[in-house]
Amino acid sequence: MNTYVTGATIKQLRESRKLTQAELAEKIGVSSKTVSKWETAKGLPDISLLQPLAGALGISVIELMNGEQITNKNASANMLRCKFYVCPICGNVIHTMGDAVISCCGITLPALEAEESDDDHGITVEKVEDEHFLTIPHPMTKQHFISFVAYVTSDRLQLVKFYPESNAETRLQLRGRGYLYYYCNQHGLFKKKV
Repeated sequence: MNTYVTGATIKQLRESRKLTQAELAEKIGVSSKTVSKWETAKGLPDISLLQPLAGALGISVIELMNGEQITNKNASANMLRCKFYVCPICGNVIHTMGDAVISCCGITLPALEAEESDDDHGITVEKVEDEHFLTIPHPMTKQHFISFVAYVTSDRLQLVKFYPESNAETRLQLRGRGYLYYYCNQHGLFKKKV
């Protein structure tokens, strides 16, 4: 059985905050024996305690459940290491400049893995004045469509959202070297070096 939060995670996070088991227990309204049971894998926190436990440990519930604390180091992330996430429920498109734990509509989203464009998912790029006209000859039905196209360089992101029953075409300013990303709701994320 997979546990949703491990005792080792609780212990590591508690110790990193320099809290004793008794201090943590007091913060969330349980006994120190209860915390000890969690840390020795003899029990698990009740789901109603996840929010208070995460708050006492100074992290989000998602970080607690994943077992990894996310620290904001703001270490000059390169946009070319970006990740895209798409919510299968509401269609929300989320962009990050590196690894992240992303949740939308109550579910944790996996980062999309980009594949090189193929014959069925090609993209045409034509220079028009000071911009480029992008066309993706792809069905745009309610069941099968291109959701977005994005152009990513080392310092910039341009993203255009498409909708079913419209054309998958737009104009973008393609400056510098980068990648075009576009997402098919049936076949995933594709990329093309520009």
